[in-house]
Amino acid sequence: MLEALANPHRLQIIALLCDRRIHVSQLAREVRISRPLLYLHLKRLEQAGLVTSKLELSADGKAMNYYEVTPFVLCLSPESIAEAMKPINVKEFGEVTIDVDEEEGENE
Repeated sequence: MLEALANPHRLQIIALLCDRRIHVSQLAREVRISRPLLYLHLKRLEQAGLVTSKLELSADGKAMNYYEVTPFVLCLSPESIAEAMKPINVKEFGEVTIDVDEEEGENE
């Protein structure tokens, strides 16, 4: 979960969705990023279980994809931060590598 939230665009998306659901095109305008880039961020948030989407038909028959935040609580402690850092190796001079041997989703 921390990894999914470790991006300013994804934090902004969560903030915009906190009290309403938004059509993906409107969300892209409000976040001020392209729809393809928005979909990448939304996919990451969905994988972490932080947002959900629902496809609906408009009155004129168009498919409309709406996103909303999934209620969650995040409790941070030194231990939870240490656990989140396990797959990340920090090298000299600020170089960061992520250990891809860890199972996907283990830190979410």
